Amino acid sequence: MRITRRLEFDAGHRIPNHKSQCRNLHGHRYVIEITLEGEVRNTVGAADDGMVLDFSDIKSLARKHLIDAWDHAFLVWREDKAVVDFLAALPDHKTVLLDAVPTAENLARAAFDLLAPVYRENYAPRLILSKIRLYETPNCWAEADSENR
Repeated sequence: MRITRRLEFDAGHRIPNHKSQCRNLHGHRYVIEITLEGEVRNTVGAADDGMVLDFSDIKSLARKHLIDAWDHAFLVWREDKAVVDFLAALPDHKTVLLDAVPTAENLARAAFDLLAPVYRENYAPRLILSKIRLYETPNCWAEADSENR
């Protein structure tokens, strides 16, 4: 059985070598869908009877390990020196340094790599993170899973 929790966050980024407006500093209202796969619990009287996992538990772990860090932050590739230096000069600026250009594809991969061990440490072998879908806009998204990272 697969279940999915959808969360939203706002963040800025830029794609430094892009040939369109995306090379400029800008932001998005990102949507992330977190899909877990596992067996439905059948424990009579338990709070999670009939569930793979309570949706609030998916949200809680995602917020703690990803959303709170990325929400209202500027997501920047650590090699984008001009922007990294500029943001470092701003007092108390919320900046997330990434090992890759912050495209939707790379952000989906980074989110999967951050969250997979979190859900594994808390719920293995009962369930696994199956897929991350990250929407950059309502019409554009990237997906990452254990095979397509």
